[in-house]
Amino acid sequence: MTTLSSHTGTLPALALASHARARGLPSTPPNALHAQGLHTRWSTAIVYAGALVGLLVWRPGSVRGLIAHPHLLALAAAAGLTNVGFNWAVTLGDVVRVTLLFYLMPLWSIGLAWWLLRERPTGAALGRLALAFTGLVLVLQRPGMAWPWPSGAADWLALMGGFCFALTNALLRRWRDTPQEARVLAMFGGGLTMAGGLALLGLAGAAPAALSPAAWAWALGLTLAFLSGNLALQYGAARLPAQVTALIMLAEVVIAAVSAVLLGAATPTAWTWAGGVLIVSAAVLSIRPGRRHPVRRG
Repeated sequence: MTTLSSHTGTLPALALASHARARGLPSTPPNALHAQGLHTRWSTAIVYAGALVGLLVWRPGSVRGLIAHPHLLALAAAAGLTNVGFNWAVTLGDVVRVTLLFYLMPLWSIGLAWWLLRERPTGAALGRLALAFTGLVLVLQRPGMAWPWPSGAADWLALMGGFCFALTNALLRRWRDTPQEARVLAMFGGGLTMAGGLALLGLAGAAPAALSPAAWAWALGLTLAFLSGNLALQYGAARLPAQVTALIMLAEVVIAAVSAVLLGAATPTAWTWAGGVLIVSAAVLSIRPGRRHPVRRG
């Protein structure tokens, strides 16, 4: 008898889709926790602390792996800044605009691959770069502005988070031969260190101890959702082709845009929609199935 688990692509695809759906909904944390009075840096620190404890209980040997590969501290910093930047940005700015600026992967990845992986860009890659940059210009364009430029903290945080996201992916590729649990420990530890450090510096308002039980309940729920989402991501990404994984994860942009508009959390302009189409198109062109990936080493 044929079961769902026998279809090797069905369950992994559903796992990735659930991960993208959870991340794409603007009404979920960090906004929900922010509404409870918990600044995003505190909520991010709490979530990563819980995830770190869970990892250490499950894989205590990951500490030895991290000690043996101290260069993974750079991965920790990149991963930590990724989450701090995105989570903080969505509480300050328009969700659609923030998500599009965060997902400028084609714009950053080409340069980082050239620098860190010695992969010189092809003509097609430069074409996708131009497409993504044009989309960026349109998203940043606002009425009354002579030049498209980041107009506030939310824009800068989203761009910083997106750049660090691309850097995280490049470092994961460069150090793919290191133990997986050591890499995960570095990323969880980086999230806790970056968010917790900024919070302890007094940049995040009231400490968690002063919060209501409802806020702590939200934090616990977010920790569980974060762990389950990462398990879903690991399960799906390990069983599907890379281009299929990337294409499914792009659903986060669409989910964020549609749900934000329906829930009144964003009011994107025509410039934003046009720029978003170009940014998503550049990403799709870079991962479409069947395309060859010639690499020219520099």
